[in-house]
Amino acid sequence: MFDKDVDWDGGWTSNSCRTRICYLRSLSCLTDTMAGENEHYPPHPQYSLDMVLDWESQSYTLPSFTNPIRTADGPYLQITEQPKQRGFRFRYGCEGPSHGGLPGASSEKSRKSYPQVKICNYQGSARVVVQLVTNSKDPHLHAHSLVGKQCDKGICITDLQPKDPSISFPNLGILHVTKKNVSKTLEDRMTEAFRMGYNCGVVIHPEIDALLGEVRIPRDLTDHQRSLIENAASLQAKDMDLSVVCLMFTAFLLDSEGSFSRRLDPVISDPIFDSKAPNASNLKIVRMDRTAGCVTGGEEVYLLCDKVQKDDIQVRFYEDDETGLTWEAFGDFSPTDVHRQFAIVFKTPKYRNPNLQKPTSVFVQLKRKSDNETSEPKPFTYHPQIIDKEEVQRKRQKTLPNFQDYSGHGGSGGMYRGPGGGPAGGGGPGSGGGGYLQGYSSYNNFGTGYNTGFSPGMSGDSGGVKHAPQGRADDSSDDSDVDDDPTSETAVRIQAQSEEAYAGERSEETGFVEPGPDNRNGDCLLEARLVDVAERQAEALFQYALTGDVRYLLAPQHLLMAAQDENGDTGLHLGVIHSQTDAVRNLAQVLSALSGDDVLNMRNDLYQTPLHLAVITQQKDAAEALILAGADVTLIDRHGNTALHLAAQQEGVMVEFLLSHKELGKLVDLPNVSGLCCLHLAVMANSLCSVRNLLTSGGSVEVQDRSCGRTALHLATELDNVSLAGCLLLEGNANVDCCTYNGSSPLHIASGRGSVKLTALLMAAGADPYKENFEPLFFKEDDHCVEEEEEDDDEDQDEGYIPGTSPLNMAASPEVIELLNGKDYKPETPSLVLIPPQGDMHNLDAETKRALCQALEGAEGGWESLAHALGLGILNSAFRLSPGPATTLLDSYEVSGGTVKGLLEGLRTVENYAALTALQGALSEKEPLDPQNTTGPLEAGLSDQVRDLKLDGQVDGQVDSGVCDSGLELSTA
Repeated sequence: MFDKDVDWDGGWTSNSCRTRICYLRSLSCLTDTMAGENEHYPPHPQYSLDMVLDWESQSYTLPSFTNPIRTADGPYLQITEQPKQRGFRFRYGCEGPSHGGLPGASSEKSRKSYPQVKICNYQGSARVVVQLVTNSKDPHLHAHSLVGKQCDKGICITDLQPKDPSISFPNLGILHVTKKNVSKTLEDRMTEAFRMGYNCGVVIHPEIDALLGEVRIPRDLTDHQRSLIENAASLQAKDMDLSVVCLMFTAFLLDSEGSFSRRLDPVISDPIFDSKAPNASNLKIVRMDRTAGCVTGGEEVYLLCDKVQKDDIQVRFYEDDETGLTWEAFGDFSPTDVHRQFAIVFKTPKYRNPNLQKPTSVFVQLKRKSDNETSEPKPFTYHPQIIDKEEVQRKRQKTLPNFQDYSGHGGSGGMYRGPGGGPAGGGGPGSGGGGYLQGYSSYNNFGTGYNTGFSPGMSGDSGGVKHAPQGRADDSSDDSDVDDDPTSETAVRIQAQSEEAYAGERSEETGFVEPGPDNRNGDCLLEARLVDVAERQAEALFQYALTGDVRYLLAPQHLLMAAQDENGDTGLHLGVIHSQTDAVRNLAQVLSALSGDDVLNMRNDLYQTPLHLAVITQQKDAAEALILAGADVTLIDRHGNTALHLAAQQEGVMVEFLLSHKELGKLVDLPNVSGLCCLHLAVMANSLCSVRNLLTSGGSVEVQDRSCGRTALHLATELDNVSLAGCLLLEGNANVDCCTYNGSSPLHIASGRGSVKLTALLMAAGADPYKENFEPLFFKEDDHCVEEEEEDDDEDQDEGYIPGTSPLNMAASPEVIELLNGKDYKPETPSLVLIPPQGDMHNLDAETKRALCQALEGAEGGWESLAHALGLGILNSAFRLSPGPATTLLDSYEVSGGTVKGLLEGLRTVENYAALTALQGALSEKEPLDPQNTTGPLEAGLSDQVRDLKLDGQVDGQVDSGVCDSGLELSTA
């Protein structure tokens, strides 16, 4: 046994030379013994007695054994089976023993394994000590305890058999210390480790670390050492992470006296995470409501997952190939979008190639920020962008009809898929619709019946119809023979194909009865009906020729206007699609004046009415004609959008126009299929004009979307749009503390996203930084014993109360925390940039400009040369077409912010001295401008202007920094 004053790894603790000599003798014997026991452990001749006196005389100290160097020839400790990092639960003392030991990393249900270590290059007995340490760069002893058959006082000690260099630990459990006992438990653990010499490789305190305790004989601690350990335990307990630990293995080999005193370097395992901790559980995507999206991103996805921590999780999209990672992006969401640790609502990121031509597959996974842990990736498909979602452009690219195809000699049947092969007439030499007009009594006497069908105030237009409705024409007249008419065969075919639908119908005024198959007079009745139709068509043609009102031609085709093409579009739809405003107006007026099918409100295959298309294509006149004709403004498309919903997503005057009709004002707060009203859509489209019009028309700024209860202010905050948020607060008087279904205010979103400007704006509007939502700030353990052991000393605290999350709890940056704590917002002061003088051309009077124009009309150094000198040469073609090119040039130069100084330089460049003299005469009365003299009174005056402009941004010594009274930066664009 060695002297008590010998510190194995910390150096000498006694000044006795005899002690040092004894130590060297023992060390020499020890190395010889080890060499005899193991040929791989050679003796160390460098430690000899002859060296002691030399060390003593030169005041040398022995080498420290705190971190002995491991060589390939010597024994060393190695972890052959790491512990399983996740899925193991730390248990509290009240729960009893653990159900099963800590498994190994490769453990499976059918083949269990446990943590295992091996002493390499060594055969013989050994002792292995296992301790819990922190997962940090400089490991500290952990307050949790190891429990099991061979565990005592929080550590595990087991002996290795001589014949087996490996040892496993099948019964290890981890006892979770309560928060209030961390400091005390850690102090006891440090004291015991120092006393027994198990503190090698861990950091306690510099003075303690320099005095590593003996192994064989317990060390007695002084009061000073106890005080150091107490302070160290108190300090380390504050920052200790109780959800993760590491195993530290230390091996001790036998010495010549049979004691385990030869310590090997300790080794530390991979971190072990408590399965109860949200930031330590296995990341796993359980379900997503969509697995594909557009390359433009921004589509909302609901993702269900295993337990996550809302401020420590990301949704990662990535793409890789044989060379590695090629693209990476992250879903957009805030902590308020993480629900109870098990669901995330995020928006997809943009794909790297917006011009994608075919679907491409990427991967999506969860990623933890703190340790970069990721879940198993799931496939996600990006589809090319559909620019023409409403298919308007596709339909406009269809081949338009040729008038020659409607010559009445048969053909393809036009744009409509209807019966027959003859052409469809529309304002040209076509024929009527045959049996489709059966029973339409108002046209029995066409002239009288039609004239009474329109109000006297309706005026006709001379515009024709681009697309004719479905039907086949009949050129028969009163004096024509049906059998001799080449078009009669077509008319008969149309009638024959229509007989089944109209069988049994009767016209009260004509007295015709639809012939049955056994009616011998069927042919005669058919001829009579065709003659009647032809008379009506002829009368309509006469009325059109007399009045020029195309509606006379359209009225007989009234029932054919419900015909639809392969896309479900009627003639009214097509008129809107192809911007034929006159045709739309005429069709709408005819349809409103005559009874029949509700063609005005017919939907196509995309469930669009003509009014929807008029709003989508931003045709104000067409929309007005349809509304005046009685179009139903409350009808919705396939997405649940009314015409007002569609207009709210656009920039322009369409919203203002629609809201001028009282019946549309009632639809402002109507939600669509997605639960969004018009104001929500306007905010999402960043349409400030639409937002203002909707607010002016009585739209509720507090209306909530039906998906999660967001108001327009919530949406503006999510989009980080300061302008819209300010408009809603100032002009809409929005409630700054309005809440979603989970109790989150806009300030929760702004602070969680780290938006400094919006946080400042909301705080200036009076937002409450302490307002709690319904999302728990923390989650209590499932075990009742934990609550009992961690009772709060505050008697006023309600039992079982769990506070919600406030904006202060969600603050994502120090700047946001400062603003929430009341600090004034100080925007970055923009650097002062000298703006060149602009817009002083307006100082020239009309006489001077007239003289300049006269001087510039010459061929040499004229307005064309000056335009190139002023940088406006690209507009020469436009100037040339104007009545006064020189005048137009000067006006354009003034509008573009031109200066008198620039004009002078331009005139010198083109050497137009007449114009220079005229300009000089207007600006200076002293002397004419010398062509060779580039300086003069004018130049001096311009210098003064430039100097004055430097001070334009200063008012009473204050620099105009573009900041409003509230402290927020304003746009200077």
